[in-house]
This record gives sequence, C-alpha cells and structure tokens, in this order.
Amino acid sequence: KGIRPIRYNDGTNDLSYYTYLVNVVYQIKAHFEWNENRPDLAGDRDENKHFFIAKRMLERGGRRDIYLGARECQGYIAPCVFGEGDGDYDGNPGMPLGLMFHGFTYPDEGGDGLLKERLWRPVMKERGIIEFCRPEDCPVIDTIRRSKVRTFTAGKNFSPVERTLEEVERDGLA
Repeated sequence: KGIRPIRYNDGTNDLSYYTYLVNVVYQIKAHFEWNENRPDLAGDRDENKHFFIAKRMLERGGRRDIYLGARECQGYIAPCVFGEGDGDYDGNPGMPLGLMFHGFTYPDEGGDGLLKERLWRPVMKERGIIEFCRPEDCPVIDTIRRSKVRTFTAGKNFSPVERTLEEVERDGLA
C-alpha cells in the first residue's frame, strides 16, 4: 500500500512516498536458551515456568507492543500451529534480504560488560522460512557502549519459580 505522509505543521502532503505491507502474517517458532554467564539466576532456569509464562502472554495478546521495522507498523500476536496454512512465499525458491538487525548482546551475555548490536544477512528460503543464525555467528558485531550488568533479586525485580508456577496453576494454564 502506498502512502504519502501529511506534514503536521501545514497539512500538505510530503513529497516522500512510503510503501507498506498490509495483512502480513508471520509464524514464529522459538525455544529457550539460558544465559550461562549468570550463575546467580541458575535457580530460575525452569523451562516449565518460562513456557507457561510465554503461553499465558500469547493467550493475552502479548506483553509489550511488537512492531516491524518502524513504530507505526504495529503487530498483534496469537498462538498458531507452526507450518500450518498456505503462505504467499510457498514455491518461492528463496530471496536474500540484505544486511539486517539480528539483536543486541547485553553486557551479561557477552561476559565483557559491553552492549553490542549484531547484524546479519538472512536469506528467505522456500515457503518463506527465515532461519536465524546463532548470535555468535553474526558477521557484523558493533560495540555500542560499556554498560553495567543488571542485578536480579528474587521477589524484588523478578518472580521466583515457585510463585510463578502457583500463578500458572491458579489461572488454569498448566
């Protein structure tokens, strides 16, 4: 869909022309990996707890707003069966997507006290599937700044395993 934005100060059209995708649907398959650089959080490595937190958030439509590339491109989430249904890229042999943002490496994950950004060059494969490389395999990693490692205290700024499991069972999500 093509859009010409309106200037806020005088109401006239901007000369820019933006193209947006409409009615976009993505299916995402995910898994957990523990941060082995945080032995202080070893007691919270309960896959059952984190699975049910994720399930509860999916059923409620998410925890925070999600968006694709720009804040005005907001998305909505719902549970699905991965691989089910037809997609617009079925039969497409693949397409390189260029250099893209992969994620942040936080100071406690890298073990060096640095906040870093990771960039990669994904290729959309047949059926529109994009398989993410491992964070350490990203070809471009840039340091943003030195940063302190955040400390976590059970009951203060994160929920202990036992309390979260009680909530999950109480809400009938187990």
